[in-house]
Amino acid sequence: MTLNCWKFKGGKSKVWTVWAIALVSFSAGSLITARLAHINQVEADTNRVFELRVYHAVPGKLPALESRFRDTTSKLLAKHDLNVMGYWVSENAPGWDNTFIWIVAHASREEAKRNWDTFVADPAFQQAVKAEQTEKLVEKVDETYMQPTDFSPMK
Repeated sequence: MTLNCWKFKGGKSKVWTVWAIALVSFSAGSLITARLAHINQVEADTNRVFELRVYHAVPGKLPALESRFRDTTSKLLAKHDLNVMGYWVSENAPGWDNTFIWIVAHASREEAKRNWDTFVADPAFQQAVKAEQTEKLVEKVDETYMQPTDFSPMK
């Protein structure tokens, strides 16, 4: 027994027309769906970088360094579009008891250079440098630029 639910008047040409319309409709729907799915994907800005800065404070001077950042440096950094993501101090990690860690986000390495150049040229920063020469707070600074991976939650 054969089921023939699709009977078209006009023969095979009508069947092919219906199949062609169905195929075109399916293809168009698939393309639209794929385009919408692509819009929702989060892609990393390939130029954005993060700068990790680790300050090794003179033993016993970490509280003074924190105060300097809290009271003056943070405001000066913001003034020059240096977007600080956060500040950290070590918790119970031997060898890290005099470290002050912070991360700055930049739209690009070029923007980072421009912002740091204007920061260094600022008279308020120059005054801080002179104060640092009088009362040394930092022994050493480590810095590195980091680019987020394509699967990083922070981009």
